[in-house]
Amino acid sequence: MRDGATLVWPGGSGRLPDLDFLTGRGPFSLHSCGIRQRLSIELPESPWRKVQTLSRIGERGESTLLSLSSLNEGCSMSEANHEATARGIEKISRAYEEIREQMSKIIVGQTDVIDQLLIALFSRGHCLLEGVPGLAKTLMINSLARCLSMSFARIQFTPDLMPADITGTDVLTTNQDTGERGFKFISGPLFHNVVLADEINRTPPKTQSALLEAMQERQVTVGMTRHALPSPFFVLATQNPIEQEGTYQLPEAQQDRFMFKVFVNYPSYEEEKLIALQTTGNQQVDLQPVLTGPEILELQELVREVPVTDHLVNYALALVRQTRIGQEHVPDFVNEWLSWGAGPRAVQYLILGAKARALLKGRTYVSAEDLQAMAAPVLRHRIVTNFSAESEGITTDKVISKLLEVTPSKEGELTSDPRLKSMFSAPGAKS
Repeated sequence: MRDGATLVWPGGSGRLPDLDFLTGRGPFSLHSCGIRQRLSIELPESPWRKVQTLSRIGERGESTLLSLSSLNEGCSMSEANHEATARGIEKISRAYEEIREQMSKIIVGQTDVIDQLLIALFSRGHCLLEGVPGLAKTLMINSLARCLSMSFARIQFTPDLMPADITGTDVLTTNQDTGERGFKFISGPLFHNVVLADEINRTPPKTQSALLEAMQERQVTVGMTRHALPSPFFVLATQNPIEQEGTYQLPEAQQDRFMFKVFVNYPSYEEEKLIALQTTGNQQVDLQPVLTGPEILELQELVREVPVTDHLVNYALALVRQTRIGQEHVPDFVNEWLSWGAGPRAVQYLILGAKARALLKGRTYVSAEDLQAMAAPVLRHRIVTNFSAESEGITTDKVISKLLEVTPSKEGELTSDPRLKSMFSAPGAKS
């Protein structure tokens, strides 16, 4: 925390080190100051003079402020932007609740899946959904597009689907007035805001690779011309883990383009009973749009403005770099069970996903819990288990879970861990 930081409230002030507060993994609470009004934190050496927040009164009369970690170096917010940021946080939190409420009219359960889809959307990422048939993967994506008031296209991937079928192609046309002939580009289904690539593993690699440029560059190239895709642009692909005959496993390079790999699991007994009752009657459901395209773009910008401390960046780096076999700081079980580790894109998506999750939860700061919640969907398709792990029934999710157990999340413990010291003491590393 910056020296000289001062907490100011109407009628008084005090240096933060002198105040009676408790720190933990989440927000800290002020107990003895009697603060019940708008607060500001002055950072004299900062290029911005103040960081303001509105205190919230707890049941026991405690005023909850920002997390202590959000006051670290580089995590201040200009006063001029505070009100706009506060409105944006309120808007994204409200939209999150409304979207979940709208989708619950059609989709029973699967709240974790919906949360991950929204986090990816607000982070400008793409999702790969995996689950057996009949778990409403397609219906879920279609319903999400309707809630977001964006154009939607479904592409059913088949063995005979060609790249031009999804990107579009140049067609020879004749001008009826002049009689001149020329080529005109006819756009394909990729030119929509939300694209469902259904059963992506059933089409050959040539067509799968046509998605690469669209997902990363948000454009397609046909002939000598580049065509920009609409914004926002969100690809949701599904694949079936069973019936592997006649399928083409996604290359690792293309899997890495997806921010999340989301597992869609079977519903519980009560959820499946409710599904049976809702889907066998005459009930008609009308979903109401919650956000427009321009509003989503605005919220995507807001996500990237959320501050993150050096400690949490180090924590994300530690989680990812420990998956790379053969290095000094790697746990023994990683060397035993993995044949390939995650690349730098995993760190980027861990941090972006944590930022989006924090906003959806109504917070202006990232916590270690956010990074931990993002670890499985970000890493499970970026690490590869070897034969030894598969023979023991070890999945990538089990490796990630064990990795979270052995990696300290607290700042002092992380940098002082004997096994990880070599990582933070390496040239160019900053503890």
